[in-house]
Amino acid sequence: MAGVIKSVSNPGISLNILSSEDVKRLHTATLDVIERTGVKFPSQRALDIWQAHGAEVDRGSQIVKVPSQVIEKALKQAPPSYTLAARGPEQDLPLDGNHVYAATDGCGVEVLDLYTGQRRRSCLQDQADIARVADFLPEIGFHWIAVSAQDYPAETRSLHELRVTWENSTKHVQTESVYSVAEAQAAVEMAAAVAGGREALRNRPVLSIMQCTLPPLGHDGGSLDAALIAAEAGLPVGFMTMTSCASSAPATLAGNLIVGNAEVISALALIQLAYPGAPVFYAAAQTATDIRSGAYTGGGPEDYLFGAATNVLADFYNVPLSMGSFATGAKTPNWQAGIDNSMSTFMASIAMSDMLLGVGLLHGSRIWSYSQMLLDCEIFDMVIQTLQGIQVDEESMALEVIDRVGPGNHFLGQKHTRKHMRELWLPNYMDRRPYDEWEEKGDGAVDWAVAEAKRILETHQPDELDSQLIEELKRICTSVELA
Repeated sequence: MAGVIKSVSNPGISLNILSSEDVKRLHTATLDVIERTGVKFPSQRALDIWQAHGAEVDRGSQIVKVPSQVIEKALKQAPPSYTLAARGPEQDLPLDGNHVYAATDGCGVEVLDLYTGQRRRSCLQDQADIARVADFLPEIGFHWIAVSAQDYPAETRSLHELRVTWENSTKHVQTESVYSVAEAQAAVEMAAAVAGGREALRNRPVLSIMQCTLPPLGHDGGSLDAALIAAEAGLPVGFMTMTSCASSAPATLAGNLIVGNAEVISALALIQLAYPGAPVFYAAAQTATDIRSGAYTGGGPEDYLFGAATNVLADFYNVPLSMGSFATGAKTPNWQAGIDNSMSTFMASIAMSDMLLGVGLLHGSRIWSYSQMLLDCEIFDMVIQTLQGIQVDEESMALEVIDRVGPGNHFLGQKHTRKHMRELWLPNYMDRRPYDEWEEKGDGAVDWAVAEAKRILETHQPDELDSQLIEELKRICTSVELA
């Protein structure tokens, strides 16, 4: 059975990255873009909804221009908080603005094999194994589908990925791989089976859906239709912008924020117009283009600033945020991965982003690494501890014990020390050994993380799904394959 989930909660320190005036200017500019320039919605159902609510709809270009008051009125109907339900109720995640949860990322296409160390294409068994290890780790609050099941048909692999994740974990599942009406209908049916029926699913959504936008200022039609189906069933739905400075967004950070914001809030408004009060969330993973190569960077100062700034925007709209974090551009667990993932996670956590994505992936979310997964968990644990800040009260100031010990002595034998010493953070993978021992043994953090991942995978037994439920999930997957 998985243990208690760790999260950042009520931090003792904070960060101010955008003033209230900055936020208002970005919001107003975003509304101007949506109304004047427009956003592309290549879905007949979406276009019908917009037209019914007074938007200017060009059926040929599929570009929608929406009056600002329509967007603002719709967004006010979104619930500010709700709960991501887990198969194990003790692992439910309240999205109340007071917690930050970490998750795996998706959807990687390669895996650094845990036993051979070789890079290979991902398969369904990889997702099952990742879910099992993630189920054990308290730093992992919920699942994203981490890798693609490339040994299954493209049109149904997302459903099999969901199936094996539920089979191997009791935690909440969020998928970014459902892109069509058929997939969405089947995913809802599977989630209802896990939850105990459609009404039970509405009350306890064990699945949430995230869709990516198509920057600049666009959406994918299948994703829009899938999101509407999920919202109708009561599943939390989010839209993630991945605008990149100098390519799919202006080179400036403020310009990037405006383009991404227009994509996200226009989609969230659409969901609210269709199903007022449906749970939605803002999602973002903005970055910058490497101007030397045109490549996706997957780390850098811009990413860290976006990680904090986007949460300020989500707070302005009073909806939860799912934020891209971790998922370094590094090719292997190294100093670059440590810097990227520490900075991105700290900045997003201090701003209290509700959901952090990216644990375990390298090379900009392409390659899965078990060792990086465990090292990322250590980073998140450090951030949790850091954000608690410093408590100052009579007990923590310890004046009596200071007087008792006095000059030139030590505090090791004091009752106060024994009482509080276990509050001091201890690492699993940071190397604090004497130099001679390190030199003699020649191992380190990556070796220890690989060994621990093997131990978890070989020994951890998640709470099993009922065998009849497993067969029902398989039946649903098969029905879509045969359709």
